[in-house]
Amino acid sequence: MMIASSSLLIIPPIIGNYSHPTIGVNDQKLLYNLQILIILLTMSRVVILLLDGVGIGALPDAQKYGDEGSNTLANLAQAVGGLKLPTFQKLGLGNIAPLSGVDPSPLPLASYGKMAEASPGKDSTTGHWEIAGIILDHPFPVYPDGFPDDVIRKFEERIGRKILGNVPASGTVIIEELGREHLKTRRPIVYTSADSVFQIAAHVDVIPIPELYQMCEIAREILTGRHQVARVIARPFEGKPGSFRRRPERKDFSLPPPHPTLLDRVKESGQVVVAIGKVDEIFAFRGITRSYHSVRHDECMAYVEKELKEDYSGLIFANFVQFDMDWGHRNNPAGFYQGLIDFDEWLKGIITTETGDDLFFITADHGNDPTTPSTDHSREYVPLLVFGRKIRSGIDLGTRRSFADLGQTAARYLEVEALNHGEDFLETIS
Repeated sequence: MMIASSSLLIIPPIIGNYSHPTIGVNDQKLLYNLQILIILLTMSRVVILLLDGVGIGALPDAQKYGDEGSNTLANLAQAVGGLKLPTFQKLGLGNIAPLSGVDPSPLPLASYGKMAEASPGKDSTTGHWEIAGIILDHPFPVYPDGFPDDVIRKFEERIGRKILGNVPASGTVIIEELGREHLKTRRPIVYTSADSVFQIAAHVDVIPIPELYQMCEIAREILTGRHQVARVIARPFEGKPGSFRRRPERKDFSLPPPHPTLLDRVKESGQVVVAIGKVDEIFAFRGITRSYHSVRHDECMAYVEKELKEDYSGLIFANFVQFDMDWGHRNNPAGFYQGLIDFDEWLKGIITTETGDDLFFITADHGNDPTTPSTDHSREYVPLLVFGRKIRSGIDLGTRRSFADLGQTAARYLEVEALNHGEDFLETIS
């Protein structure tokens, strides 16, 4: 039986100065060392490794979103002539669904399944929130024809400038199309996508990054009620016409979750919550003990490794966004596959060096099929791989009705208050 983190905080007086009225100094030090050993042995963590956009087949309602036939992993496998992912294969990725090059494992190292999204929509915020226990009853608003005139007018009045754009577009394309005019007029570029986002792009020599962030905060204040988009995003760029480049100082201004999440429950229990990647912004920095913000896989991998070497009980939630940002949205199957190869090799090292009682989940938040004409997210099932020293391997978890099943299972493992949604499957794998 796991010991709740709250009990780990009850440390007798011998710790600190080793003073006790009835035993000698050497015995006191021995008791101290034994006590620390017991604490370390009972540390339990949940580690969520979220591969942003790595879906595994269209959901039954995908046609409502224009995503019928989308299957990020299977279509990618066909496009590149088969996937070679030995670590994922050993874990049981090929047991979830047919994937060219990834055969089912006769003895998978993980328990496996896939999860359906219960919330409407297919954006990152909805997917992450559902994993953490929130199921939305209506989708965030989207703007296939751009934002209404009254919204844009309020925004222009508040920032003291007219805007360019106000259309759905790829971020890299729109700065090439409007970047030259932006340099001449000094007007910020506003655009959206199939996601619920209000994006503002600006050249750093025209609108400095701090000012761009202020514009995003203004937009966040305006976009309320029926226009309450999931995220306002700052998109700074640099360079000259014909060679504009996005800067890494992208910043998301997200809505706070409407109800307590897994992160909140874990933090409230006195345990540690570490956010890696863009998890901090997606949860509006709530329920987090410390964060490492990055959009680069290599950095996120290093942060995960760093945290796994530490001793504490709690949650590590890492998002690997390049699958979505750099390869899914840009319809780049080769880059997407190389990202999976790199992750597969890194994962091998994590599995072979893990010695604690950590419970690992590998999953995604939606699909982003790089082989379809669309450059947007796709409404898909997401893979579910679960492993750890205390976890039974080779259990078929089937098709879960909600992403929230993951969060509920994590909450039970960490012995925190149950979430509002989700059916835990801990007994199945314990």
